[in-house]
Amino acid sequence: MKVTGVLPLVLPLYRRLWPGRLVDLSMTLLKATALEAAILAGHLLLYPTGLTQERRGPAPSAQDGTTRLPDRHGPPVVLLHGFIDNRSVFVLLRRSLARSGPQRVESLNYSPLTCDIRIAAELLGRHVEEICERTGSTRVDIVGHSLGGLIARYYTQCLGGDVRVRTLVTLGTPHSGTRAMPLASAHPIVRQMRPGSEVIEELTRPAPGCRTRFVSFWSDLDSVMAPLESACIDHPDLEVRNVRVTGIGHLALPVHPAVASGIREALEGAPAGNPLADGVTVA
Repeated sequence: MKVTGVLPLVLPLYRRLWPGRLVDLSMTLLKATALEAAILAGHLLLYPTGLTQERRGPAPSAQDGTTRLPDRHGPPVVLLHGFIDNRSVFVLLRRSLARSGPQRVESLNYSPLTCDIRIAAELLGRHVEEICERTGSTRVDIVGHSLGGLIARYYTQCLGGDVRVRTLVTLGTPHSGTRAMPLASAHPIVRQMRPGSEVIEELTRPAPGCRTRFVSFWSDLDSVMAPLESACIDHPDLEVRNVRVTGIGHLALPVHPAVASGIREALEGAPAGNPLADGVTVA
């Protein structure tokens, strides 16, 4: 159920408990909804630009006749989009990461006809191997939005991808499954994102020795997550940091500059005492 759908049910209780904060809640929700609408409109315009796979520029030649990519510190960063989307969703985030960090940033597309998270995870693994071979890096970082984060987690946790993935950052990913969008359940991959699906159950199994660090950004106004906390990772064998984002919705997570700043800190391995541990608040 969307946040806007439950608002009439919770407002009377909210008014009795915190009467002075009702206006703040309404204004925050209004701003977040307006921002989601603006982002959706902008993304629809950009969508055609991301339909094809990203071009890989030729690497400069070395003196020994082989080809090498520019020498950069840190593993490449791989961006993976969500359901019925493409790499155009990461236009702003990609620029932010490229400006502020030395890592190489690449965006991947998977087919909108993809019907199985496990098959998509296998394809992701092949892409990661190709990137490592081409760049000479032994590991990568991955940032996945929504379904993209679930595909990346399955690859990392269930297909041995922790050998390659140093840090996995997820944005609004239904790690425990989501009950939102009931009308979309006809699609097989949406059913795999439901609580109790085979894929979700596989992700609850033991994963001893997993070498990947997980950072999950979840929003308190995410209408695609039901319940909201389904976007958090809860697994005893994984090194996890769940970061609450206050004041924006699902579509804004890969776009908002405050979240981009948090992602940069996560990829840099922010220590426990870092402000990131307190969450991200969007004014």
